Amino acid sequence: MKKLIRLLLIIAVAVVVFTGFRWYRYITNTDSPYDEIGITLNSAMPGPLNSWGCAKLKSTFAGSLPPYGCAAADGTQWK
Repeated sequence: MKKLIRLLLIIAVAVVVFTGFRWYRYITNTDSPYDEIGITLNSAMPGPLNSWGCAKLKSTFAGSLPPYGCAAADGTQWK
Protein backbone atom coordinates (compact mmCIF):
# COMPACT_ATOMS: atom_id res chain seq x y z
CA MET A 1 0.00 0.00 0.00
CA LYS A 2 2.85 2.39 0.80
CA LYS A 3 4.38 1.76 -2.63
CA LEU A 4 1.09 2.64 -4.35
CA ILE A 5 0.76 5.87 -2.38
CA ARG A 6 4.39 6.76 -3.14
CA LEU A 7 3.85 6.06 -6.85
CA LEU A 8 0.70 8.20 -6.95
CA LEU A 9 2.49 11.00 -5.14
CA ILE A 10 5.40 10.88 -7.59
CA ILE A 11 3.00 10.98 -10.54
CA ALA A 12 1.10 13.93 -9.04
CA VAL A 13 4.31 15.88 -8.42
CA ALA A 14 5.52 15.13 -11.96
CA VAL A 15 2.26 16.40 -13.45
CA VAL A 16 2.41 19.61 -11.39
CA VAL A 17 6.05 20.24 -12.33
CA PHE A 18 5.45 19.55 -16.03
CA THR A 19 2.33 21.75 -16.13
CA GLY A 20 4.06 24.57 -14.25
CA PHE A 21 7.07 24.43 -16.55
CA ARG A 22 4.84 24.45 -19.65
CA TRP A 23 2.89 27.45 -18.32
CA TYR A 24 6.05 29.36 -17.42
CA ARG A 25 7.54 28.63 -20.84
CA TYR A 26 4.40 30.09 -22.45
CA ILE A 27 4.44 33.21 -20.26
CA THR A 28 8.10 33.96 -20.97
CA ASN A 29 8.03 33.17 -24.71
CA THR A 30 8.83 35.80 -27.32
CA ASP A 31 7.22 34.19 -30.37
CA SER A 32 3.46 34.47 -30.00
CA PRO A 33 0.88 34.98 -27.24
CA TYR A 34 -1.59 32.70 -29.08
CA ASP A 35 -0.36 29.21 -28.13
CA GLU A 36 -3.53 27.21 -27.41
CA ILE A 37 -2.10 25.10 -24.61
CA GLY A 38 -0.47 28.11 -22.98
CA ILE A 39 -3.69 30.10 -23.13
CA THR A 40 -5.59 27.23 -21.53
CA LEU A 41 -3.03 26.82 -18.77
CA ASN A 42 -2.88 30.56 -18.06
CA SER A 43 -6.68 30.80 -17.95
CA ALA A 44 -6.79 27.93 -15.45
CA MET A 45 -4.25 29.50 -13.09
CA PRO A 46 -5.43 31.13 -9.85
CA GLY A 47 -6.04 34.89 -9.95
CA PRO A 48 -2.61 36.19 -8.89
CA LEU A 49 -0.71 33.84 -11.22
CA ASN A 50 -3.06 34.63 -14.10
CA SER A 51 -2.64 38.37 -13.50
CA TRP A 52 1.15 38.05 -13.36
CA GLY A 53 1.14 35.95 -16.53
CA CYS A 54 -1.06 38.45 -18.36
CA ALA A 55 1.15 41.34 -17.26
CA LYS A 56 4.24 39.49 -18.49
CA LEU A 57 2.57 38.73 -21.84
CA LYS A 58 1.39 42.33 -22.11
CA SER A 59 4.92 43.66 -21.60
CA THR A 60 6.20 41.36 -24.35
CA PHE A 61 3.30 41.67 -26.82
CA ALA A 62 1.83 45.12 -26.08
CA GLY A 63 0.99 45.76 -29.74
CA SER A 64 -0.98 42.52 -30.17
CA LEU A 65 -4.53 41.62 -29.29
CA PRO A 66 -4.64 39.92 -25.88
CA PRO A 67 -5.21 36.15 -25.73
CA TYR A 68 -8.26 34.67 -24.03
CA GLY A 69 -7.99 35.11 -20.28
CA CYS A 70 -6.00 38.34 -20.57
CA ALA A 71 -8.56 40.42 -22.45
CA ALA A 72 -10.83 43.04 -20.93
CA ALA A 73 -14.59 42.89 -21.51
CA ASP A 74 -14.37 44.25 -25.07
CA GLY A 75 -11.79 41.62 -26.09
CA THR A 76 -9.41 44.13 -27.65
CA GLN A 77 -7.77 45.64 -24.55
CA TRP A 78 -5.42 43.99 -22.08
CA LYS A 79 -6.75 43.78 -18.53
